[in-house]
Amino acid sequence: MPVLNRAAELHDEVAGWRRHIHAHPELGFELPQTANFVADRLREFGCDQVETGVGQSGIVAVIRGSRGEGPAIGLRADMDALPIVETSGAGHASGTRGIMHACGHDGHTAMLLGAAKYLAETRNFAGTCVLIFQPAEEIGQGAKAMIGDGMLERFGIERVFGMHNLPGLKEGTFAIKPAGIMGSVSRFTLKVKGVGGHAARPNVTVDPIVVASQIILALQTIVSRNTDPVSPVVVSVTSIAAGTAFNIIPEQAEMLGTVRTLEAAQVEQTRAAIERVTRGIATAHGATVAFEFDNPASVTFNHSAETDLAAQVAADVAGETGIDREARPVLAGEDFSHMLVARPGALIFIGNGKSAGLHHPAYDFNDAIIPQGISYWVRLTEAALKPAS
Repeated sequence: MPVLNRAAELHDEVAGWRRHIHAHPELGFELPQTANFVADRLREFGCDQVETGVGQSGIVAVIRGSRGEGPAIGLRADMDALPIVETSGAGHASGTRGIMHACGHDGHTAMLLGAAKYLAETRNFAGTCVLIFQPAEEIGQGAKAMIGDGMLERFGIERVFGMHNLPGLKEGTFAIKPAGIMGSVSRFTLKVKGVGGHAARPNVTVDPIVVASQIILALQTIVSRNTDPVSPVVVSVTSIAAGTAFNIIPEQAEMLGTVRTLEAAQVEQTRAAIERVTRGIATAHGATVAFEFDNPASVTFNHSAETDLAAQVAADVAGETGIDREARPVLAGEDFSHMLVARPGALIFIGNGKSAGLHHPAYDFNDAIIPQGISYWVRLTEAALKPAS
């Protein structure tokens, strides 16, 4: 079964919603325009229930099927943008300098709104479809906030599904795999405290820049010599700040970094290795170090049965050649992972075609894939909530 005729008919309207959201980006939990726009559309569609302020600024809408009683599933989209200056040149480009939808959350939200309109019209399923519009994905806090607000229990959600666009994947096709499909995201801060002084007298100082440089180089051996070669781990130092002038050895150097992996056990092992290496080098040079580490997103882990269901639905929409059932995982993170810890479910990629990459200032969501996205959500709902024969 190809793209639904009704989904194709909705294309221009949904693309208009998407471009409106794109032109009015907002960050984190502060989404007044976006949330109001989404809630207004959901009420217009005649959803049975529209709840705002879930997890601070999330929205949950309920559509009950007309085919009898059944379970409840959750379909999730994210709404927040990124602190990037847009260079796409699109006519609908961001109207707020320094904030843009560089990850396609505008498209995710619009496609789920399109599915909501269709499902509210047809209701050809048994049970309940719960539409989840989440804030603060980019800062790794929105899913936790909605879960912490009791969303899963309040709406009786038994399984949960997500979708994310992927530049480079053929336009309108899908990719998925069981188990880890996106990486665990950890971040760390290292503050090396030395003894400052005149640059001409390094012998009476403890130079934190030299110590930090040795730490950066040594951290590269954690992956090459401390982790299993067949278990992917990335350790990157992404920022270093120290010093104020050419003739002053500073007191402190501060580094920021990230750890990515597809295996939950590697998070603690890598954290311990970073701390051990860092403190050892600092002590050897007479410096001290303050170490902070947290894990805002766990591995995005697709459950087997839900992955099979999602793959079959995607094949129904895009054809068997339009679904890769053994997708190559990516080490970018997704806080939908927390929902997949709490409930069985699956996240699927939809191809954005040839576009700038995610988080790039020239990125734009590909409106041509909207009918495929809507069709996927509708068919998934009808398949997951099929009436008992």
